[in-house]
Amino acid sequence: MSADNTSKMIQLLGALRKEMNGAVADSMYYYGENYGLNYGVSLPTIRSKAAEVGKDNEFAKYLYKQQVRELRLAALHIAEPKQMNIAEADFWAEGVINSEVAEEMAFALLRYSEDIEAFFSRWTESRNKFLAHAAMMAAARCGKLSKQEIIERVANVVSAFPDERIIAQSAVALLASVFERNNDTATKQMIRDVINSLSDSSAKEYISEEMAWRMDI
Repeated sequence: MSADNTSKMIQLLGALRKEMNGAVADSMYYYGENYGLNYGVSLPTIRSKAAEVGKDNEFAKYLYKQQVRELRLAALHIAEPKQMNIAEADFWAEGVINSEVAEEMAFALLRYSEDIEAFFSRWTESRNKFLAHAAMMAAARCGKLSKQEIIERVANVVSAFPDERIIAQSAVALLASVFERNNDTATKQMIRDVINSLSDSSAKEYISEEMAWRMDI
């Protein structure tokens, strides 16, 4: 199996390297650790090449451990969401080294996991801002969590990371999703109350400004 995965990885990497763009790689901006290798392939191209591979969970996990940006991101699209369970949380958490992986994890994989509630609970309690970011971005997209749970957890995460821009951004995405699904006076008041409860910080300022125009207040 390992030899087969290696062969498939070499084939995929060859296809991705044909799309390499050094200028793009040099201009990339994300928070967190750098990748071991970065060929500057665009996300749409990575997603397209991953789609050609199809779903293969074991191969995805093999790719995810590689120190190559394009392979790690492709792995998130090749992985089978239904097999992403909370028992493997530590495995997936280890690879979330920066904001790009966190956001692609949320978009491609985590929001579809049948254990999204468990991931949300665990990762928003983490001291790793990228895990918290991934969990909130996934929750904003999936619509499975309760309004009360989301609002309470947002306050805790922002309080833990009061000056982290990516946390402020994912908090806005999550609160905005709650408001869009429950566009009523009670929800608006709950969101206003949780924002007012936050200690003064750059995150609170950003969230307040963004939610003010989104909720027209």
